[in-house]
Amino acid sequence: MKKFNIRKVLDGLKEASSSSTPSVQVGPQENHLIQESLQSEHFQLCKTVRHGFPYQPSSMAFDPVQKILAFGTQSGALRFFGRPGVECYCQHESGAAVIQLQFLINEGALVSALADDSVHLWNLRQKRPAILHSLKFSKERITYVHLPFQSKWLYIGTERGNIHIVNVESFTLSGYVIMWNKAIELSSKAHPGPVVHITDNPMDEGKLIIGFESGIVVMWDLKSKKAEYRYTYDEAIHSVAWHHEGKQFICSHSDGTLTIWNVRGQGKPIQTITPHGKQPKDGKKPEPCKPILKVEYKTTRNGEPFIILSGGLSYDTVGRRPCLTVMHGKSTAVLEMDYPIVDFLTLCETPYPNDFQEPYAVVVLLEKDLVVIDLAQNGYPIFENPYPLTIHESPVTCCEYFADCPADLIPALYSVGSRQKRQGYSKKEWPISGGNWGQGTQSYPEIIITGHADGTVKFWDASAIMLQVLYKLKTAKVFDRNRSKEDKGSADMSDEDPFAIQIMAWCPESRMLCVAGVSANVIIYRFSKLEVTTEVVQLLEVRMQYELNDMESPDGGGGGGEQTPALPTPGASPQTSGPPSHPSTSSNNSDGGNMPCLKVRSTPLKQSAGYQVDLVVQLVWVSGEPPQQITSLALNSSYGLVVFGNSNGLAVVDYIQKTVVLNLGTVELYGANDPYQRQPRSPRKTRQPSGGLCDINEGSATSEDRCKSPTSVLTSNSNLQQFYNGGGRGAKMSRKLSLPTELKPDLVLLSVCPPRGANPLDHRDNSFSRSRSSSVTSIDKEAREAISSFHFCETFVRKGDSALTPCLNVGTTLGTVLALALTLPPAGEQRQLQPVIISPTGMLVRLKGSIMRMAILDSTGSVLPPPYEPWFEPNVTVDGEEREKVRKRRPVSVSPSTSQDLNESQYAVVCSEKQAKVISLPSQTCIHKQSITETSFILRADVVQMNLGACLACFCANGHIMTLSLPGLRPLMDVNYLPLTDMRIARTFCFTNLGQAMYLCSPTEVQRITYSQDTCENLQEMLGELFTPVETPEAPNRGFFKGLFGGGAQSLDREELFGEISSGKASRGLAQHIPGPGGLEGMKGAASGVVGDLARARIALDERGQKLGELDERTAAMMASADSFSKHAHDMMLKCKDKKWYQI
Repeated sequence: MKKFNIRKVLDGLKEASSSSTPSVQVGPQENHLIQESLQSEHFQLCKTVRHGFPYQPSSMAFDPVQKILAFGTQSGALRFFGRPGVECYCQHESGAAVIQLQFLINEGALVSALADDSVHLWNLRQKRPAILHSLKFSKERITYVHLPFQSKWLYIGTERGNIHIVNVESFTLSGYVIMWNKAIELSSKAHPGPVVHITDNPMDEGKLIIGFESGIVVMWDLKSKKAEYRYTYDEAIHSVAWHHEGKQFICSHSDGTLTIWNVRGQGKPIQTITPHGKQPKDGKKPEPCKPILKVEYKTTRNGEPFIILSGGLSYDTVGRRPCLTVMHGKSTAVLEMDYPIVDFLTLCETPYPNDFQEPYAVVVLLEKDLVVIDLAQNGYPIFENPYPLTIHESPVTCCEYFADCPADLIPALYSVGSRQKRQGYSKKEWPISGGNWGQGTQSYPEIIITGHADGTVKFWDASAIMLQVLYKLKTAKVFDRNRSKEDKGSADMSDEDPFAIQIMAWCPESRMLCVAGVSANVIIYRFSKLEVTTEVVQLLEVRMQYELNDMESPDGGGGGGEQTPALPTPGASPQTSGPPSHPSTSSNNSDGGNMPCLKVRSTPLKQSAGYQVDLVVQLVWVSGEPPQQITSLALNSSYGLVVFGNSNGLAVVDYIQKTVVLNLGTVELYGANDPYQRQPRSPRKTRQPSGGLCDINEGSATSEDRCKSPTSVLTSNSNLQQFYNGGGRGAKMSRKLSLPTELKPDLVLLSVCPPRGANPLDHRDNSFSRSRSSSVTSIDKEAREAISSFHFCETFVRKGDSALTPCLNVGTTLGTVLALALTLPPAGEQRQLQPVIISPTGMLVRLKGSIMRMAILDSTGSVLPPPYEPWFEPNVTVDGEEREKVRKRRPVSVSPSTSQDLNESQYAVVCSEKQAKVISLPSQTCIHKQSITETSFILRADVVQMNLGACLACFCANGHIMTLSLPGLRPLMDVNYLPLTDMRIARTFCFTNLGQAMYLCSPTEVQRITYSQDTCENLQEMLGELFTPVETPEAPNRGFFKGLFGGGAQSLDREELFGEISSGKASRGLAQHIPGPGGLEGMKGAASGVVGDLARARIALDERGQKLGELDERTAAMMASADSFSKHAHDMMLKCKDKKWYQI
């Protein structure tokens, strides 16, 4: 019986090139009226957390009581770190560089000074810190800020040499100003330069040390408002540090010297040290060294003081790495760092500057790393860093994100990863231990996988908005790194990053991993808990170079298994058995090809527990031309197959039998139904070299102009494959792989034909699309069809089928989805012996733009994941019979409906760069169609499972993030989130289940976002607390004699000195006060949760105690007044007792 549907008729008319017709024969029961649970109110977009090393750090601060570390960056970002798992990210709106940070110690607040001459007060008592006040200077440039411990008055030094004072509570300027011309000698005519240092005397708050860049240091008396002492040195000053007793201070200079001064001896320094200078024998001045950028002077109660400095190396140490120098007594330790030092801080036991400091660690902020050194142990070992700061160890080239993974996966990866840890770390606990973890209930396992330029793959535990590295895999170990001299001397070739990971495919259930590299190689890994030594790495070499027949009719594109191509591959030898133990002689062909880009190692490979290589597949050079890069990759553990494609075609590999099942050109997938009229061309005239992860402006090609079919039979064990073990010498790519090894702001991480279906053939108007399109002419456009995506499934392969069949759907850059039927041998021993047969069944549907994502839904609209095989230990040590039992495990199909009724329909979801369609199966009718974008294009699309159902999530190049319902394709959310400013974002953006997504926002940082309303509502609970109520340590005891005769710390009433009554009002035009979005309410609201309640209760108790104290005072005053009145009344009574009334 025929059933007509007017929507299908209209869709059929619109799709002129679609294979479906307006009137269709419906197979199994098709009911397209599915009740969709997901609505717009279930979606909300917000940032959750940022992980990784702060990109381009510029400043650092530490709260010694709260034990919180803060970083500022050149882009105006703030990053806070407490105990492992407590992280926070904030951003200044201006984006100006943070030049200095100062904690209000144990107050839950921070002052930041920016390069745009603004100062901001941040409230850290709430989970997302906010600005309470800002002050923008307009006439002077800020160079240094200093906030004394337990003071509310902030000193601000400027480029003109003046010092202004700000009340941090109201963020208003005091009228008290220290002018540069008052600070220096009256006889001095030269300007002293900008203020580079301000510190108050640890023992006398009324005395301030001011360091000017020119080398002048002034001791300023705040009460008398004049310079008490002046200290002059010939070399420029970079920093000043006090001895805790306040009698000496030390200066670091631009010539690599340190000068130690007595406070009262202002003539010459009492000591001059050149830590890294060569001391001449004749007593002359040492040779100048590089500037000492910072020095710290820390005392200990039971030993020599520590002098710690950065810089100061001699100029003849060419190529020497940056150093931190620790001078303790007579010993000097020079600690080399991997990157330039940005700043360092010494962590001390006490926050009081006038007590013995007792330093226990040094935090060293490098340009690309954070190092914490243990000062208490011999040899100064470093602490093992618990933060996820090694994302950028090698530049990230690709990412994948998996939510709701199997529960045993993270423990398994952690157990093998824990064996990889280095030794020799400090045995003490990590010293930065502030803050509290969030109380979120989100408990499903999440894993992020990152692929890197040096060939490493890292697995990260991303559960509960934290990030921790689990396991690190080095894929480069599979290859021989030794190159021959003639290879190294090859002109026009480079191997800058030959091992870079381009695409990853992972099956969490079976733990199978497959990676594709830029050198046209695919490596298949199995997970094992046992160590093994592989004598010979299994290698499969594949030729993928195709040539079209000379034809003009659409039906001449190769027979699809039914006709023989005119130009068979030269040198292809039939091979029906497994790979031989020696290189095949067929590699020495007359065409000079058959070279892989990398040489697989021929020596035994010791493989630790974790991911162990099972098979290496390499594309080889053909006719002197390099192989094209792999643009798409998929694996299925149930079928035992890996498929990969590029601009020439696709290859299917059976990794169980170690054979190539299918090696086919894109044109031949169409068979006689090729819709394009492909013109023959000369292969040499339009030859394009193969590209690496190339720069977006190179406009490199994505495919060769000529195609050669190596096969005429589309079944296993035909003459399509060649096997070699280590055969062929290493060869380099013909295009320079321009992925830089060092991190640059404009690092570009996009393959010429991205795996997610970026269409390099579709010429667009905007500059981004032009840069990513290949340099092809419109004449060549049709023949340059690349494979952009794959999807394994069990579905109705052919129109009108009544039974489910294993299938591989193939998406191309021209918007075509083609189906390949898979015929698999029975499980067990037969799977090892019988071939897998693959039959192309023609075109399923065509869309506008490159195919990005495909998925299958069941009749209820739930996602049908591909079947998988459960993980088993591949290196079992039991006998062969037991091993076979393990291998004979049946594949598991994970349909939400436990058994797929053969009479129920399915839905195929297909998303391209421009639009999405839902196809009903087996009738192959388009039932829903949605144009997602007309003016832009989609960079990433994923079919994701939410709590209430499935949806299609898309990230567009114009910055929009969208979700559409399934199968109805109703728009549910469209947020203009992030304009595409960096190709890194395009390359690393990915969605996953339960409303999570991530991307690399900088070369060193991962930004995670959510598009789930539930997660947004619970985010406040999930976030950690930065501020926790902690008692401030007691002030040091002055001692009996110091208290009796003086000499202890001298306090200063700054309120009286700097307040408006005594100092007057500040100049109006000097700075503008800007109230922050938090304001007073933000301070009162503080943090939410238990900690905030405790803090508020404590404040309330303090206020109540204060009010009670005031009440007691008022009561006492009233009693005294009453006594006085009573006495006065009694006196009057005695005076008038004997007098008559008229005598008074």
